[in-house]
Amino acid sequence: MTTNSSTHSGERAGRREWVGLAVLTLPTLLLALDMSVLLLAIPHVTADLHPSSSQMLWIIDIYGFTIAGLLVTSGNLGDRIGHRKLLMIGATLFSAASAVAAFSTSATMLIIARAALGIAGSTLVPTEMALISNMFRDAKQRGMALSIWTSCFMVGLAIGPLVGGVMLSAFWWGSVFLLGLPVMVLLLVAAPILLPRSEPGTGAGRLDLISAGLSLAAVLPVIYGLKELARGESVLVPTLVLVVGLLFGTAFVRRQRRLADPLLDIRLLGRPAFSGALGILLLGGSTISGILLLFNQYLQLVLGLSPLNSGLWLIPYTVAMMVGYMIAPPLAQRFRPAFVIAVGMAVSAAGFLVLTQVPVTNGLPVTVIGTVLATGGLSPMVVLGINLVIGSAPPEKAGAAGAISQTSNELGIALGIALFGSIATAAYRGQIEVPAGVPSDVATAANGGIAEGTAAAQSLSGQAGSTLLTSVREAFTSGFAVAALVCAILIALLATLALVLFRNVRLDGEAAAPADADITPEPVEAEEAA
Repeated sequence: MTTNSSTHSGERAGRREWVGLAVLTLPTLLLALDMSVLLLAIPHVTADLHPSSSQMLWIIDIYGFTIAGLLVTSGNLGDRIGHRKLLMIGATLFSAASAVAAFSTSATMLIIARAALGIAGSTLVPTEMALISNMFRDAKQRGMALSIWTSCFMVGLAIGPLVGGVMLSAFWWGSVFLLGLPVMVLLLVAAPILLPRSEPGTGAGRLDLISAGLSLAAVLPVIYGLKELARGESVLVPTLVLVVGLLFGTAFVRRQRRLADPLLDIRLLGRPAFSGALGILLLGGSTISGILLLFNQYLQLVLGLSPLNSGLWLIPYTVAMMVGYMIAPPLAQRFRPAFVIAVGMAVSAAGFLVLTQVPVTNGLPVTVIGTVLATGGLSPMVVLGINLVIGSAPPEKAGAAGAISQTSNELGIALGIALFGSIATAAYRGQIEVPAGVPSDVATAANGGIAEGTAAAQSLSGQAGSTLLTSVREAFTSGFAVAALVCAILIALLATLALVLFRNVRLDGEAAAPADADITPEPVEAEEAA
C-alpha cells in the first residue's frame, strides 16, 4: 500500500505553490475563528435581538450542522466543476453572508445568515485540501503543507476568544462577522493568480441530487443526536434521531454502490490506509474533543478560573498540537507512518493516565501537563491521517476524500463530547454525596452534573453550601479521571490498530506493498443509475 500514484518525489512544488498555500490558510484561519468567536458575542446578541432559547440554539448550532451536512456534497462538486472555481464561489457567498450576519436585525435573519455561512464554509475546506493535494504532489512537501494548513486551524481556535474580546470591547457584536470580509476579498484577488485552475474530474457527470439529499439526511441527524445525548436532557428522542440518520446513511451507501458516477466512491473504503485512517481519525479525534470539554469544565467549575484565564490555559495544548503537526511529516519520511502515529499515541496514552491523577485542589499543573501530552501526542495521528486519506485517493477524487476526512472529524467531535461527557457524568452521579437536610430540589439539581451541582451549591448558604460544593467538585474530578482512563485504553487500542493497518504504508511515494485493487466502478445498467 502506498499513497496515490501521482505523488512522485520529482514533482516538487515551487515558490508559487507555497505562496498559494499561504492564501489557502487565510479562510482556514477564518473558519476556526468563526467557530469560537460567536460564543463571546452571545450576551450581546441576546440583548439586541432578543432571541428565544430555541432560536439561540439555532444561531449557535446551524453553522456547524450545515458545514458537516454538506461537506461530502461540496467535495464531490469541487471534483466535478473544478476546485478553484468552487473555492471562489464559496468565498463570495461567505463574504455576502458575513455582511448579512453582521447587520442582522432579527434572530431569524441571523439564523439564515449563519446557515448561509455554513453552506459557504462547506465548500472551502474540501476545496482547500484538494488544491493542496494537487499543488504538492511530492509526498514530503504535501505532508508539510497539510501540517501548516492544520496548524492554522488550531491558531484560529486559540486566538478566537482573544480577537473576539478585542472586537466586542471596541465595536458592536456584528463586527465579529466582518472579520471575514477582508480575508475573502484577498482570497478572491489572489486565487486566480496563485492557485491552479483544476479541471473537472475525468468522466464527471451531473451531480446526483438524491445522493446529496441522502448525505445531508444521514449526517445531520447523527450529529444532532450525539449533541443532544451529550446535553443529557433526553435520551429517547436523540437516540431515535440517531437511528434515523444511520438508516439514511445505509440508504446512501446502497445508492452509491449502484451508481456509475457516485457522489462518494464506496470502493475507496476498501483501501486499508483510507478506511483505517478515517476510523482512527474519528475515534482518536473523539478523545480530543471529549477530554477538552472536561478540561475546560475542570478549570472553570472546579478550580474556579474565569473564562478568560481558562482560555489562556488552553494555549499550551494548542502549541503542543501545532508542534506535533510540524514535526510529524519529517519523522514520517524517516520512519514508517505507523511507527510515528503509534509512538505519538503512546505519549497521548501516558498523558491520559496523568489526567487520572488530577486532584480536586491545586490541580492546574497536573491537568495542563496531562492535557498537553494527551493532545500533543495525537497530532501525528491527525496530520498523517489526513495525508493518508488524501494520498490514498486518486487525484480526481481529492475533493471528495478531503470532505470525507473532515466529515469524520465533525462526527468525532460530536461523538467525543457525547461519549466521554456521558461517561464522566455517570461516574459523577455515582460519586456525588448530598449532605443531609438539603432541600430535595437542590439535591436533584446537584445530581444532574457539575454545572447544575455548582449552581445548586452556590444557592445554599453556610456550611451546607460549602460541603455540597466540595462534594460536587470531588465527584466531577472522579468522573474526569474515569473518562481519562477510558481514553487511555482506547488510544492504546488505536495505536495497536495503526501498527497493523499501516505497517506497509509509506509517504515517500514508493510502494512498500502490492498496490490496492482498482477502484474504478463497475459498469451498471442505465436503470440502476437513474
